[in-house]
Amino acid sequence: MAGYRKLGRTTSQRKALIRSQVTALLYNGKIVTTEARAKEIRKVAEHLIALGVKEKDNFEEVTVKAKVARKDKDGKRVKEVVDGKKVTVFDEVDKTIKKDMPSRLHARREMLKVLYPVTEIPAEAAGKKKNTKEVDLVAKIFDEIAPKYADRKGGYTRIVKIGLRKGDAAMEVLLELV
Repeated sequence: MAGYRKLGRTTSQRKALIRSQVTALLYNGKIVTTEARAKEIRKVAEHLIALGVKEKDNFEEVTVKAKVARKDKDGKRVKEVVDGKKVTVFDEVDKTIKKDMPSRLHARREMLKVLYPVTEIPAEAAGKKKNTKEVDLVAKIFDEIAPKYADRKGGYTRIVKIGLRKGDAAMEVLLELV
Protein backbone atom coordinates (compact mmCIF):
# COMPACT_ATOMS: atom_id res chain seq x y z
CA MET A 1 0.00 0.00 0.00
CA ALA A 2 1.26 3.48 -0.87
CA GLY A 3 2.38 5.87 1.87
CA TYR A 4 0.59 8.77 0.22
CA ARG A 5 -2.41 9.56 -2.00
CA LYS A 6 -1.75 9.83 -5.72
CA LEU A 7 -4.67 12.22 -6.31
CA GLY A 8 -5.12 10.95 -9.88
CA ARG A 9 -2.06 12.84 -11.15
CA THR A 10 1.47 12.22 -12.35
CA THR A 11 4.30 12.77 -9.88
CA SER A 12 5.29 16.21 -11.18
CA GLN A 13 1.67 17.42 -11.30
CA ARG A 14 1.02 16.11 -7.78
CA LYS A 15 4.14 17.79 -6.36
CA ALA A 16 3.23 21.09 -8.03
CA LEU A 17 -0.34 20.89 -6.71
CA ILE A 18 0.81 20.19 -3.14
CA ARG A 19 3.47 22.93 -3.26
CA SER A 20 1.02 25.54 -4.54
CA GLN A 21 -1.67 24.64 -2.02
CA VAL A 22 0.79 24.60 0.90
CA THR A 23 2.06 28.03 -0.22
CA ALA A 24 -1.52 29.33 -0.41
CA LEU A 25 -2.35 27.87 3.03
CA LEU A 26 0.64 29.49 4.75
CA TYR A 27 0.13 32.82 2.95
CA ASN A 28 -3.65 33.13 3.46
CA GLY A 29 -4.16 31.05 6.63
CA LYS A 30 -6.90 28.91 5.09
CA ILE A 31 -7.92 27.27 1.81
CA VAL A 32 -10.91 25.34 0.47
CA THR A 33 -10.06 22.04 -1.25
CA THR A 34 -11.12 18.40 -1.40
CA GLU A 35 -10.69 16.10 1.57
CA ALA A 36 -8.04 13.86 -0.03
CA ARG A 37 -5.93 16.86 -1.07
CA ALA A 38 -6.30 18.47 2.35
CA LYS A 39 -4.95 15.38 4.09
CA GLU A 40 -1.85 15.39 1.87
CA ILE A 41 -1.34 19.16 2.19
CA ARG A 42 -1.67 18.93 5.96
CA LYS A 43 1.36 16.60 6.19
CA VAL A 44 3.65 18.98 4.32
CA ALA A 45 2.36 22.16 6.00
CA GLU A 46 2.68 20.74 9.52
CA HIS A 47 6.23 19.61 8.76
CA LEU A 48 7.20 23.14 7.65
CA ILE A 49 5.59 24.73 10.71
CA ALA A 50 7.33 22.22 12.99
CA LEU A 51 10.67 23.18 11.40
CA GLY A 52 9.85 26.84 12.01
CA VAL A 53 8.90 26.22 15.65
CA LYS A 54 12.09 24.26 16.28
CA GLU A 55 14.42 26.85 14.72
CA LYS A 56 12.61 30.15 15.41
CA ASP A 57 15.13 31.45 17.98
CA ASN A 58 18.27 29.94 16.44
CA PHE A 59 19.97 33.10 15.12
CA GLU A 60 22.35 35.80 16.26
CA GLU A 61 22.06 39.53 15.65
CA VAL A 62 25.06 41.08 13.93
CA THR A 63 25.77 44.75 13.23
CA VAL A 64 27.14 45.45 9.76
CA LYS A 65 28.04 48.60 7.84
CA ALA A 66 25.97 49.10 4.71
CA LYS A 67 26.07 51.65 1.90
CA VAL A 68 22.67 53.26 1.40
CA ALA A 69 21.79 55.75 -1.32
CA ARG A 70 21.02 59.23 0.02
CA LYS A 71 17.49 60.36 -0.85
CA ASP A 72 15.83 63.75 -1.09
CA LYS A 73 12.43 64.76 0.33
CA ASP A 74 10.60 63.15 -2.65
CA GLY A 75 12.33 59.81 -2.09
CA LYS A 76 14.56 60.07 -5.15
CA ARG A 77 18.28 59.35 -5.10
CA VAL A 78 20.60 62.35 -4.73
CA LYS A 79 23.12 62.64 -7.57
CA GLU A 80 26.20 64.80 -7.90
CA VAL A 81 28.45 65.47 -10.85
CA VAL A 82 31.91 63.88 -10.68
CA ASP A 83 34.23 64.19 -13.74
CA GLY A 84 31.28 65.14 -15.95
CA LYS A 85 29.15 62.13 -14.93
CA LYS A 86 26.16 61.97 -12.59
CA VAL A 87 26.94 59.67 -9.67
CA THR A 88 24.64 58.58 -6.85
CA VAL A 89 25.70 59.71 -3.36
CA PHE A 90 25.96 56.92 -0.78
CA ASP A 91 26.04 57.09 3.05
CA GLU A 92 27.43 54.42 5.38
CA VAL A 93 24.86 53.16 7.89
CA ASP A 94 25.07 50.59 10.69
CA LYS A 95 22.41 47.90 10.28
CA THR A 96 21.48 45.06 12.61
CA ILE A 97 20.71 41.82 10.78
CA LYS A 98 19.72 38.32 11.85
CA LYS A 99 22.41 35.80 11.01
CA ASP A 100 21.06 32.24 10.86
CA MET A 101 22.86 29.46 12.66
CA PRO A 102 23.62 26.41 10.45
CA SER A 103 20.58 24.37 11.51
CA ARG A 104 18.20 27.31 10.93
CA LEU A 105 19.78 27.94 7.54
CA HIS A 106 19.18 24.29 6.65
CA ALA A 107 15.55 24.57 7.79
CA ARG A 108 15.15 27.74 5.69
CA ARG A 109 16.47 25.95 2.60
CA GLU A 110 14.20 22.95 3.23
CA MET A 111 11.22 25.34 3.36
CA LEU A 112 12.33 27.09 0.18
CA LYS A 113 12.39 23.70 -1.57
CA VAL A 114 8.63 23.38 -0.97
CA LEU A 115 7.27 26.94 -1.06
CA TYR A 116 6.69 28.89 -4.25
CA PRO A 117 7.61 32.61 -4.37
CA VAL A 118 4.63 34.84 -3.60
CA THR A 119 4.14 38.28 -5.17
CA GLU A 120 1.76 40.62 -3.38
CA ILE A 121 -0.22 42.96 -5.64
CA PRO A 122 -2.01 45.97 -4.12
CA ALA A 123 -5.75 46.19 -4.94
CA GLU A 124 -5.52 49.56 -6.70
CA ALA A 125 -2.73 48.35 -9.03
CA ALA A 126 -4.39 45.09 -10.11
CA GLY A 127 -2.97 43.87 -13.42
CA LYS A 128 0.13 46.07 -13.23
CA LYS A 129 3.71 45.15 -12.38
CA LYS A 130 4.34 48.42 -10.59
CA ASN A 131 4.20 48.49 -6.77
CA THR A 132 4.25 44.69 -6.47
CA LYS A 133 6.46 43.20 -3.79
CA GLU A 134 7.86 39.76 -3.05
CA VAL A 135 6.59 38.23 0.19
CA ASP A 136 9.21 36.31 2.17
CA LEU A 137 7.07 33.35 3.25
CA VAL A 138 9.93 31.67 5.14
CA ALA A 139 10.41 34.82 7.25
CA LYS A 140 6.65 34.83 7.88
CA ILE A 141 6.86 31.25 9.16
CA PHE A 142 9.78 32.07 11.47
CA ASP A 143 8.51 35.47 12.69
CA GLU A 144 4.69 35.17 12.78
CA ILE A 145 3.51 31.56 12.55
CA ALA A 146 6.15 29.74 14.65
CA PRO A 147 5.89 31.96 17.79
CA LYS A 148 2.13 31.41 17.76
CA TYR A 149 2.62 27.62 17.97
CA ALA A 150 5.72 27.57 20.21
CA ASP A 151 3.93 25.87 23.14
CA ARG A 152 2.00 23.43 20.92
CA LYS A 153 3.23 19.92 20.17
CA GLY A 154 1.81 19.43 16.67
CA GLY A 155 -1.69 19.70 15.27
CA TYR A 156 -1.16 23.10 13.66
CA THR A 157 -3.92 22.67 11.06
CA ARG A 158 -7.64 21.90 11.22
CA ILE A 159 -9.87 20.27 8.59
CA VAL A 160 -13.53 21.34 8.68
CA LYS A 161 -15.96 19.57 6.32
CA ILE A 162 -18.07 21.98 4.26
CA GLY A 163 -20.18 19.62 2.18
CA LEU A 164 -20.33 17.99 -1.23
CA ARG A 165 -19.18 19.87 -4.32
CA LYS A 166 -21.96 20.40 -6.85
CA GLY A 167 -20.11 19.19 -9.96
CA ASP A 168 -18.72 15.83 -8.89
CA ALA A 169 -19.98 15.36 -5.31
CA ALA A 170 -16.43 15.40 -3.89
CA MET A 171 -16.28 16.25 -0.19
CA GLU A 172 -15.04 19.83 0.14
CA VAL A 173 -13.22 20.90 3.29
CA LEU A 174 -11.78 24.07 4.79
CA LEU A 175 -8.12 23.55 5.71
CA GLU A 176 -6.98 26.26 8.12
CA LEU A 177 -4.20 27.05 10.56
CA VAL A 178 -5.42 26.60 14.13
